[in-house]
Amino acid sequence: MVEWEEDSEGALGGPGGARLGRRYSTAVVADPFERIAWRDTYEQSAGLRDLVTELTGRHAYAADLLTDLFLASYKTRPRLRERAEMAPSQLVNHQIVASLMETSEFAELRRETAGDAYAAAMAVLAQASAVRRMLERTRAAQEQAERAARAQRLADSATDAVVEALQSAADAADEDGSSSARGQHFGDGAGHTTQAVREAIEAAEAAETAAQQAAQGAAQAVTMAAPGLRGSARDAVTEATGAVRAEASLMRAWGVGSGELERMSFDERARLAERLRTSRLAEWADLIGRFRQMAEGERARKVEGAAGELVGVTLGDDLSRVIPSELANLGLPELRAVFAARYAAGELMLYDHRGEQSTGRGAVIACVDTSHSMYMEGPGGGTREAWAKACALALLDQARHAKRDFVGILFSAADKIRVCRFPADEPVGIDQVLDFAETFLGGGTSYQTPLTAAGDLLEEEFDDASRMRGDIVMLTDDECDVTEEWMRGWNDAKHRLGFRVFGVAIGAPPAAEAGSVLDALSDNLRSVEDFTDVHAAADLFRVI
Repeated sequence: MVEWEEDSEGALGGPGGARLGRRYSTAVVADPFERIAWRDTYEQSAGLRDLVTELTGRHAYAADLLTDLFLASYKTRPRLRERAEMAPSQLVNHQIVASLMETSEFAELRRETAGDAYAAAMAVLAQASAVRRMLERTRAAQEQAERAARAQRLADSATDAVVEALQSAADAADEDGSSSARGQHFGDGAGHTTQAVREAIEAAEAAETAAQQAAQGAAQAVTMAAPGLRGSARDAVTEATGAVRAEASLMRAWGVGSGELERMSFDERARLAERLRTSRLAEWADLIGRFRQMAEGERARKVEGAAGELVGVTLGDDLSRVIPSELANLGLPELRAVFAARYAAGELMLYDHRGEQSTGRGAVIACVDTSHSMYMEGPGGGTREAWAKACALALLDQARHAKRDFVGILFSAADKIRVCRFPADEPVGIDQVLDFAETFLGGGTSYQTPLTAAGDLLEEEFDDASRMRGDIVMLTDDECDVTEEWMRGWNDAKHRLGFRVFGVAIGAPPAAEAGSVLDALSDNLRSVEDFTDVHAAADLFRVI
């Protein structure tokens, strides 16, 4: 069990984080709050505790080293103590930490970890292999340092003996004074006391000399070990930086912002990271990230409240499309009459757009096929499922940005469906997103089941909130029939509720051909063959 103790400056130390007598056991200068951050992180991280236990079994001062590695990564401006301030036994740790901090890569690591206790702990764990190598490489120097530590303890004990001898001499002198006043003499006792003081001083001087020599030997041994540490230190920092950045990139790809991460406990964040790293979701991170970036770029190209894609400037009287320089004329009293005249003549400069329908206001519904064939890979190694779900998650972002409800409908055979709702007025939890992304039903394909569910949801939205003009995106790799009766009801609902249907045939060109069922259902239909290409759906994010 690790003991937590308070050093002489009042700073809480983690394992090995205390001040030892006249010297320090940790090399990185830290304030109480930073040491508390280490203590709390250590107590929450099973990985750190296991690593301390493992290393301490072979290297007595490994706990102090891991404390230093954490503080060096966590602090905004880490500073090392002078070697003279360190306990001799900790000189090797000081050299290892110095070797790490001297690498050019260390500044890159701190950009990712400074102020983030979780990321700093992750950096420590990522450096474990290199730390093991460095501790083995410095074993001889550590043995020399421990001899110096033992010599220093003997010197400290000898110094304490001098103090005790002097105190005994003082007590004896007081006793002699009292005895003289009573006419008694104890000269022999005083002589013995003086001799004891002299011997204690000589022993202390000899012990101090031996300690200094041992310390010099230890310092030389550590200095000689330093060149061999540099390569391992660079490898350690590079590996830690890569691990921290990879996890940060994974979180960003899945839409987990820094604010959400800060609200998570250490265990919650660790479990989330493990889930993202070890499940098949990790394979989709790059595609999801690129989809989100593409969608964000397409949103930036849109003109709020305007229809279609911006292609230039034209003349007209549509005030919703007036360019900013025309509106500026309204701010000048002498030009307002000119503006009114041009408006009356239909000669205002307006944004010109290609004729796409206006953006919807009802829910965005992504119907994602999860039949067995969606596992199939295409060019570049991407799967149909990965492309479909990455597109659906980007549509979720699109809906959130527009303050619209989002619904993900996972479907396969007629009796297999799962509906995942993400209301616009409720926060989206990453667990909800991952559950949606991970669900795979298997089986065949039925169009009627998911589209009926989508139509019912839009009907419900219209009844509850009087919202129309929803958007349904059908992502499938198969072609299947629907009944005439169902098609008549579908067309009636579509006319009544004013929703649009966008069809995406993934790896299935026949499903996107003219006259196909998907073509009859869709207002806008496209085919995707390259399952790594996010731009095949770019125009969806300009009109949805």
